[in-house]
Amino acid sequence: MSTNTRPSAMPPPAMTPSPHPARLTATPDAPLSRWLWLVKWLLALPHYVVLLFLWVAFAGVSVVAFFAILFTGRYPRALFDFNTGVLRWNWRVAYYAYGALGTDRYPPFTLADVPEYPTHWELTYPAELSRGLVLVKWWILAVPHYLVLGFFLGGARTAWFTGGLIGLLALFAGIALAFTGRYPRGLFDLVIGLNRWVLRVAAYAALLTDVYPPFRLDQGGREPEASS
Repeated sequence: MSTNTRPSAMPPPAMTPSPHPARLTATPDAPLSRWLWLVKWLLALPHYVVLLFLWVAFAGVSVVAFFAILFTGRYPRALFDFNTGVLRWNWRVAYYAYGALGTDRYPPFTLADVPEYPTHWELTYPAELSRGLVLVKWWILAVPHYLVLGFFLGGARTAWFTGGLIGLLALFAGIALAFTGRYPRGLFDLVIGLNRWVLRVAAYAALLTDVYPPFRLDQGGREPEASS
């Protein structure tokens, strides 16, 4: 007696997130000093001074880029590299100081990527950008993300605490270092995931990409792999 058998239903392949053009990777240094984090606000002061001027230049470059995209659909490469470099520099200082406390290696004074530094931020140069989106993405379309980032970043700032969820978690990391000499890995992964979200939104709002930031917390020091 013959029986008809149906092949068992195969589970759908696991989907992994599509890669975002803004890519943040980080490796925590080990060991980390138990007490250096208490004075990093002072050690990082030269960077804060330089970044003040860089952010002023960033704003001016963004205005020029706005009109370039509006009329040509392209972000001039030299301007793109400069603004991407400012975001990279700012992130390295945050990673050293109170945005992550992920390294005791002093941040380099450069806009370029430094291969031997334990964190990297890269952004794919777009061959073409939407002329219409440039009018609305940095304010109307990005508003939902601004609300989220307000929670992540907060507004209160002191020497040791930058406010918001990221600053609070970095403070917890510093306390853990002081008492145990270790940076809890789960805490590190969460902090990097939050900063990854922030940098994706920053790239979008700065007109550097048309790819809308996902409402997704990709934790850990590595970017999620592309789906096949």
